[in-house]
Amino acid sequence: MSNYRRARDAGACYFFTQVTHQRQPVLTQPRLREALRLAIERVRQGHPFSIHGWVLLPDHLHCLWQLPEGDSDYSRRWSMIKRLTSQAMPELSGSISLSRNLRRESGLWQRRFWEHRIRDEQDYRQHLDYLHWNPVRHALVERVADWPWSSYHRLVREGVYPADWGGCGEVLGAFGE
Repeated sequence: MSNYRRARDAGACYFFTQVTHQRQPVLTQPRLREALRLAIERVRQGHPFSIHGWVLLPDHLHCLWQLPEGDSDYSRRWSMIKRLTSQAMPELSGSISLSRNLRRESGLWQRRFWEHRIRDEQDYRQHLDYLHWNPVRHALVERVADWPWSSYHRLVREGVYPADWGGCGEVLGAFGE
């Protein structure tokens, strides 16, 4: 077992990566997108958080969340989102290993997720840019604006990004992309 310790700062902003089990390319399917959206809405009713950025790719997602003051329990939120989405899509569970069955896991999501506590405004902007650039990085589209499952479009409307950001050439950032 690893000695990895998750950051647990109440009210902090976090960057997450969540991957499907065995990298199944299913997250952009209409029914699954709807199930995920409904799961997020339901979880936010009882366990609020703000979504600053989100991108949904076929086999993984990235997002930036702000937790409420006094609350650091993002693990509970992810557990609930994953469970509710899996329950809405039982056909994607397939055959489940004994290990996954004993842990009450479906065949939809990887067991764990990756999290990073955002340190400052520069770190925030780098992670926001990274998640929006991800569809281009994975050669799914040529321009950020061409990927439909991203908060980029909302952030353009809000004036956070110019409409032509990530539209031509290479966007180099702290992640080496």
